[in-house]
Amino acid sequence: MSSSEPRPLSGAQWTISAAGHEAVIVEVGGGVRTYRQDGVEHLDGYAADELCPGSAGQVLAPWPNRIRDGVYPFDGQSYQLHLTEPERHNAIHGLVNWARWELIEQQPDEVVVGLDMPAQPGYPWPLRLRTRWSVGADGLRAAHEVTNIGVESVPFGFSVHPYLRLPGVAVDDVVMRVPGETRLLLDGRLLPVGVAKVAGTEYDYTEPRRIGDAVLDLAFGQVIRDADGGSAVTLSAPDRSHGLQIWADAQFGWWQVYTGDTLTGERFRRSVAVEPMTCPPDAFRSGRDLITLAPGDTWRGDWGIRPGN
Repeated sequence: MSSSEPRPLSGAQWTISAAGHEAVIVEVGGGVRTYRQDGVEHLDGYAADELCPGSAGQVLAPWPNRIRDGVYPFDGQSYQLHLTEPERHNAIHGLVNWARWELIEQQPDEVVVGLDMPAQPGYPWPLRLRTRWSVGADGLRAAHEVTNIGVESVPFGFSVHPYLRLPGVAVDDVVMRVPGETRLLLDGRLLPVGVAKVAGTEYDYTEPRRIGDAVLDLAFGQVIRDADGGSAVTLSAPDRSHGLQIWADAQFGWWQVYTGDTLTGERFRRSVAVEPMTCPPDAFRSGRDLITLAPGDTWRGDWGIRPGN
């Protein structure tokens, strides 16, 4: 593409494929735009020349979710972020989801994209981000690295925002398991004000059950971990004929589930966003599971999607 040709709104497109699996990674945001297996779409993605809707497939760093008023303390100072969710007076989803990432490596079945994020008002520290996206017989996989390339320690959190879709299955009919024994209690701005156990309540998805008419935009914590320290959320058709598993390694101790109720048009409750998070919302203020990266430190975390029953 020459510099004079129109560019898709999501920038350059990098397609990877293997064993019947195919994904498209995009330049704007460095995220995943589509993922399919043998022609069956597993993500509720978007067109190349469409502005990414609802943070679909985006990388969320250096914080996931919301920060109240965009204000937080760190190392004895107070910082003010831009309010990127002005209707709720919050800073949301980090600083890299609209940046142009660059291609670093490319193979038929994998691609590495990267971004050197500059220091900026509200977050005056530079970071180097790298993601290796790959596909194969085991599904889609993302391996992330984030390095503090500055001279001061920095606060850090990480998440991704894929919308999982089961063809032919309405959100109400999806059978879901979320391995979280607690949920955050939220105020009207979707910010945490407490924690509650889910056992015996309508929010208990520790055993698979139908979503029904539940309206969810909720973080689940106290994760039930697998033997390797990771965890997984599963979505299945009512007859268990097909489904998806989204897994994350031990770096991720929270799961956000969003049933798309504030999306408009065809996207309303069409899919379920399932987001592995290293920390809960507002962690820059609460300090809960907040990561501090010293100069030269690198954080690494992996997650992926496996189609199956």
